[in-house]
Formats: sequence, C-alpha cells, structure tokens
Amino acid sequence: MNATDRTPADLLRSALAADAGRPLVTFYDDATGERVELSVATLANWVAKTANLLQGDLGAGPGDRVTLLLPAHWQTAVWLLACSSVGTIADVGGDPASADVVVSGPDGLEAARACRGERVALALRPLGGRFPQPPAGFADYAVEVPSQGDRFAPYAPVDPEDPALIVAGREFSGAELVERARAEAPTLGLTGPGSRILSTLPYDTWEGLNAGLYGALATGGSVVLCRNVDALPEDALAKRVETERVTTTAR
Repeated sequence: MNATDRTPADLLRSALAADAGRPLVTFYDDATGERVELSVATLANWVAKTANLLQGDLGAGPGDRVTLLLPAHWQTAVWLLACSSVGTIADVGGDPASADVVVSGPDGLEAARACRGERVALALRPLGGRFPQPPAGFADYAVEVPSQGDRFAPYAPVDPEDPALIVAGREFSGAELVERARAEAPTLGLTGPGSRILSTLPYDTWEGLNAGLYGALATGGSVVLCRNVDALPEDALAKRVETERVTTTAR
C-alpha cells in the first residue's frame, strides 16, 4: 500500500489501483450457511454507493456521528469504509441517542429508535437481501443503496487528523487508525500482499476490527470473516482454513 495513505478510504483506493480483482473480504455466516466473497472492486462499489447514501440522502458530513449497531459482517465493513469516505465518525456500538445517524441490524432496532436523526436498518440476510417488511421508522438499506451512484466524491475534504472511529470507548483519527493497523499487522501474522487472515472476533473491539478489516487493508492482505462460528465443528473450521488458503488466524 502507499505510504501516503492516511485514512481507511485512502487504503481502499490504493488497493483498487493495485489489484481491483483480488479477493478482499470473504464472509461466512455459519448460522445460515452464507458465503460471500468480495473483490476489492466489488467492496469499493458497495462503499461508494453507501457513501453516496450517507452523504446525499442521509445528509451526513464530516464530524457527524454514525452509530453502528452491527455485528462482524461484510456489510459492516462497507459502512466503516463509507464513513471514512464521507468523513463521519463511525461509533461502533455507541449510544444511538447521541448519534446523527444510526445503522442497525435486526437485533438492535429497539435500541436504535433512541436516535432522533436518520435511521437505517440492515436485514443482514444472505446476498444483501431486504426485510420482508421494512421496520417502521427506518430506511431499508437493501432498498435504498442499489440506486446510488457507483462513484463517490466527498462534498468536503476529509481531514486525516479528525476523529474517524470510536470503539470500546476509544477514539481514533483516520491517521491514527491507519498507523496503528500497520504497526500491529505483524503481530496478526499479516506480512504483506498474499497474507490471508481468518477472524472469528466480533467487531466490538479494536482487536476485532483490526483482525477483521483494517490490518489486511493496510498491508495488502485479505480477510476471511466468520460469524456464528460456534455452529461449526472444529474439524470443519480447520478445513476452511485449508480451503481458503488462510495464512494466519485471529480467534
């Protein structure tokens, strides 16, 4: 990746320029049997559409707080990078009452109603499916995002020194996030392009976010992100490590 990259959105742009077709995030949900593989180009397209939704339809901009009530999931990775693209603060598991925008999965909808700003609901169904019945008071992400533009340009430049992420009570600027992801990559076994990490960690800590997204993005690697892995026998997980050509794990 480029040494000049100072935000997660910068890292994604560099990954796109370097090798758009390589896998970046492979997601498993062992409660549903879902497997989704997203190349750099595919993930970047989802990020652009989501950033356009966030900036345009939801009216969010630099400094606004976007509370994410979401599990470790490929769509959560999309929202984290969309927030970086717009310059909003991604507040993972934060208080919806203090948010300008709340983005919630099915399990967080009641808590999300405390947000007095815009509310977005994600069904988290296989293949990005929509809710059978949209939750009252929420925009259904799967309905709203497909019509958004495939290219994104922020209305205002994103300052890498501004707050970009809050997780487990810790605030990071974009630059600090990138610097820490790079510095900690070797401890995760991420040594550069070709490294492939399997993570079963939730996204509610820095360690889970770094293992499940930022570390690989900062080093040119890729992620196999596993949700509900407790439903999988140990020998099946070992087989996945082999089949997915995993080089390191975080569990």
